[in-house]
Amino acid sequence: MKLRPALLALLISVSIPATAEAITVKAVHSPSGVETWLSEEHSVPMIAVNIAFPAGSAYDPTDKPGLATFVSSLMDEGAGDLASEAFKQALEARAIRIGASADRDYITISMTTLKENADEAFRLLGLVVSHPRFDTEAVERMRVAILASLKQEDEQPSTVASKSWFATYFGTHPYARSESGTPSGVQAITVNDIKTFAADHMVRDRVKMSVAGDITDAQLRRYLQQLFVSLPAKTVPLVSRPADAGKPASNTIPRNEPAPVAMFGFAGPMRLDADFIPTFVANYILGGGGFSSRLMDEIRDKRGLTYGVSTYLADYKSAALIVGSVQSEKSKILTALDVTTSELARFAKDGATAKELADAKTYLTGSYPLGLDSNAKIARTLNAYQRQGLTPDYVEKRNALIQGVTLAQVNAMAKKWYDPAKLVIVVAGTPEPAAAAPNQKQGNAAK
Repeated sequence: MKLRPALLALLISVSIPATAEAITVKAVHSPSGVETWLSEEHSVPMIAVNIAFPAGSAYDPTDKPGLATFVSSLMDEGAGDLASEAFKQALEARAIRIGASADRDYITISMTTLKENADEAFRLLGLVVSHPRFDTEAVERMRVAILASLKQEDEQPSTVASKSWFATYFGTHPYARSESGTPSGVQAITVNDIKTFAADHMVRDRVKMSVAGDITDAQLRRYLQQLFVSLPAKTVPLVSRPADAGKPASNTIPRNEPAPVAMFGFAGPMRLDADFIPTFVANYILGGGGFSSRLMDEIRDKRGLTYGVSTYLADYKSAALIVGSVQSEKSKILTALDVTTSELARFAKDGATAKELADAKTYLTGSYPLGLDSNAKIARTLNAYQRQGLTPDYVEKRNALIQGVTLAQVNAMAKKWYDPAKLVIVVAGTPEPAAAAPNQKQGNAAK
């Protein structure tokens, strides 16, 4: 029995010898009506599950930010007739893993189990989904843990910059709230708040479930009825599209940081827009390609101004962003930002080269299977695709979509989306003027 947790950990890390194109995803239908995708993979005797409920931080009460994260932290703290310790012992006895997290749109519950323990794993998962306990003892223990985590976040300039950036960009929209909440918000949350939130959001409406591993669709249908039959058929409203977000701005949060962090960004294409795939490729060229990106080459390699710089596309149910960050010494951070904006302007004006596009396609298609080489990764990826509104065959089509992007499309997206005049910038840390070199004027120091 004691070997089973180690066996599960080993199987989770075992790579599945298949290309992304070889992964077949089917929609499984059950009387519960919950949208479920299944990828059968029988070479490894384990099963991975992801379930997403429309219950993210965007639904937090304005005076109690952090409620969704608080609820998610309690998902493995007892369910049904099992209090926290008994529930965790039941998981450990069968090497079952259940956890949860909250983002801006969803609470996502994950489960992994050995095939031999599937009946018990799905039974316990059903208790979590339909009958979470939210005992006072567990609530107060997790409140202490969340408050300690918030204190740690306040010591990290990257997290401080991110929280402030979202607040600046989104203003009064619910996406402006920090997913982890605030100390005062977390302190104000009651057990009744937690139970009411779960009752209103852990419902059948817009639930997304993905399963990968050693299980058939017939077996899954049986578990689906068990999981969701007792959930109410309530409706959860969609988060509204932001009407007045993204006004250009530049803010500095004074902090004594030796290496301030700047976060920058602007609006991007929604996930289902025709612009998304070519913009995704364009972003790899500019800032998403690690050491292969233009920003890394110009800011780190050529000028030595940064420890790291990157950009990425962030898509939410009701908004989409192109966001980046750069960190540098406090005497160099403003210069690093200047180079960043000038590179954005150059990218928008001149676009990419044929070689950059070819290299981007090679990497983006070649690395894709690495994100699908275990059942846990497959379930997580499929669940993300479900939440984004994609179809079950997207895994098979994705690389062909990347390969079909033309240089003209990339350059059109660079011009359309990467306008530095639209930037929202937040710097966590107090910049210092660059020191002038001996016998040089201050204005020449950056040359």
